[in-house]
Amino acid sequence: MAGLDNIQNLGGGFDPFADAAKEEAASAPKDIVHIRVQQRNGRKCLTTVQGINPKIDLKKVIKAFKKEFACNGTVIEDEEFGKVIQLQGDQRTNASTFLTKQGICAKDAVKVHGF
Repeated sequence: MAGLDNIQNLGGGFDPFADAAKEEAASAPKDIVHIRVQQRNGRKCLTTVQGINPKIDLKKVIKAFKKEFACNGTVIEDEEFGKVIQLQGDQRTNASTFLTKQGICAKDAVKVHGF
Protein backbone atom coordinates (compact mmCIF):
# COMPACT_ATOMS: atom_id res chain seq x y z
CA MET A 1 0.00 0.00 0.00
CA ALA A 2 2.99 2.27 0.13
CA GLY A 3 2.83 2.74 -3.70
CA LEU A 4 -0.56 4.50 -3.54
CA ASP A 5 0.99 7.70 -2.17
CA ASN A 6 2.66 8.41 -5.54
CA ILE A 7 -0.57 8.37 -7.59
CA GLN A 8 -1.39 11.81 -8.93
CA ASN A 9 -4.62 13.37 -10.16
CA LEU A 10 -6.85 11.44 -7.80
CA GLY A 11 -9.73 13.59 -6.74
CA GLY A 12 -8.66 16.37 -9.08
CA GLY A 13 -11.34 18.49 -10.77
CA PHE A 14 -9.90 18.12 -14.27
CA ASP A 15 -12.47 17.51 -17.00
CA PRO A 16 -10.82 16.51 -20.30
CA PHE A 17 -14.01 17.22 -22.27
CA ALA A 18 -14.61 20.73 -20.90
CA ASP A 19 -12.51 22.40 -23.63
CA ALA A 20 -14.20 20.38 -26.38
CA ALA A 21 -17.65 21.48 -25.22
CA LYS A 22 -16.57 25.13 -25.19
CA GLU A 23 -15.11 24.88 -28.71
CA GLU A 24 -18.22 23.14 -30.02
CA ALA A 25 -20.51 25.81 -28.55
CA ALA A 26 -18.34 28.60 -29.94
CA SER A 27 -18.10 27.13 -33.45
CA ALA A 28 -21.82 26.28 -33.78
CA PRO A 29 -23.81 28.87 -35.71
CA LYS A 30 -26.35 30.64 -33.57
CA ASP A 31 -29.04 30.94 -36.24
CA ILE A 32 -29.77 27.33 -37.10
CA VAL A 33 -32.88 26.54 -39.11
CA HIS A 34 -34.50 23.32 -37.89
CA ILE A 35 -36.66 21.33 -40.31
CA ARG A 36 -38.69 18.56 -38.69
CA VAL A 37 -41.43 16.14 -39.69
CA GLN A 38 -44.30 15.17 -37.38
CA GLN A 39 -46.57 12.20 -37.90
CA ARG A 40 -50.27 13.07 -37.80
CA ASN A 41 -52.49 10.06 -38.39
CA GLY A 42 -52.03 7.21 -40.79
CA ARG A 43 -49.86 8.30 -43.70
CA LYS A 44 -50.34 12.02 -43.09
CA CYS A 45 -47.44 14.08 -41.83
CA LEU A 46 -46.54 17.70 -41.19
CA THR A 47 -43.24 19.49 -41.85
CA THR A 48 -42.19 22.33 -39.52
CA VAL A 49 -39.50 24.92 -40.26
CA GLN A 50 -38.26 27.07 -37.40
CA GLY A 51 -35.36 29.40 -36.78
CA ILE A 52 -35.57 31.52 -39.94
CA ASN A 53 -34.25 35.04 -39.45
CA PRO A 54 -37.10 37.20 -38.06
CA LYS A 55 -36.20 40.02 -40.49
CA ILE A 56 -37.41 37.84 -43.39
CA ASP A 57 -41.12 38.05 -44.20
CA LEU A 58 -42.43 34.55 -43.50
CA LYS A 59 -45.66 35.19 -45.41
CA LYS A 60 -43.67 35.56 -48.63
CA VAL A 61 -41.61 32.46 -47.83
CA ILE A 62 -44.74 30.41 -47.15
CA LYS A 63 -46.30 31.67 -50.40
CA ALA A 64 -43.22 30.55 -52.34
CA PHE A 65 -43.21 27.17 -50.52
CA LYS A 66 -46.86 26.58 -51.39
CA LYS A 67 -46.35 27.46 -55.04
CA GLU A 68 -43.12 25.47 -55.45
CA PHE A 69 -44.14 22.29 -53.59
CA ALA A 70 -47.90 22.24 -54.38
CA CYS A 71 -48.85 21.90 -50.72
CA ASN A 72 -50.67 23.95 -48.13
CA GLY A 73 -48.91 25.77 -45.31
CA THR A 74 -49.26 28.33 -42.56
CA VAL A 75 -47.27 30.34 -40.04
CA ILE A 76 -47.87 29.40 -36.39
CA GLU A 77 -46.87 31.60 -33.44
CA ASP A 78 -45.34 29.37 -30.74
CA GLU A 79 -44.53 30.59 -27.23
CA GLU A 80 -41.26 28.67 -26.99
CA PHE A 81 -39.97 28.67 -30.59
CA GLY A 82 -41.41 31.91 -31.98
CA LYS A 83 -42.81 31.83 -35.52
CA VAL A 84 -42.88 28.36 -37.07
CA ILE A 85 -43.78 27.46 -40.65
CA GLN A 86 -45.98 24.37 -41.04
CA LEU A 87 -46.27 22.57 -44.38
CA GLN A 88 -48.46 19.64 -45.34
CA GLY A 89 -46.61 16.46 -46.22
CA ASP A 90 -42.97 15.44 -45.89
CA GLN A 91 -41.23 18.48 -47.40
CA ARG A 92 -37.90 18.25 -45.51
CA THR A 93 -35.57 17.88 -48.49
CA ASN A 94 -37.57 20.32 -50.61
CA ALA A 95 -37.55 22.98 -47.88
CA SER A 96 -33.82 22.62 -47.17
CA THR A 97 -32.83 22.90 -50.84
CA PHE A 98 -35.21 25.82 -51.37
CA LEU A 99 -33.86 27.77 -48.38
CA THR A 100 -30.24 27.33 -49.49
CA LYS A 101 -30.96 27.99 -53.18
CA GLN A 102 -32.82 31.25 -52.44
CA GLY A 103 -30.08 32.43 -50.06
CA ILE A 104 -32.33 32.61 -47.00
CA CYS A 105 -29.81 30.63 -44.96
CA ALA A 106 -26.50 28.88 -45.46
CA LYS A 107 -26.29 25.15 -46.12
CA ASP A 108 -24.42 24.49 -42.87
CA ALA A 109 -27.09 26.41 -40.93
CA VAL A 110 -29.86 23.98 -41.92
CA LYS A 111 -30.48 21.01 -39.63
CA VAL A 112 -32.91 18.37 -40.96
CA HIS A 113 -34.50 16.13 -38.31
CA GLY A 114 -36.84 13.17 -38.61
CA PHE A 115 -37.12 9.48 -39.15
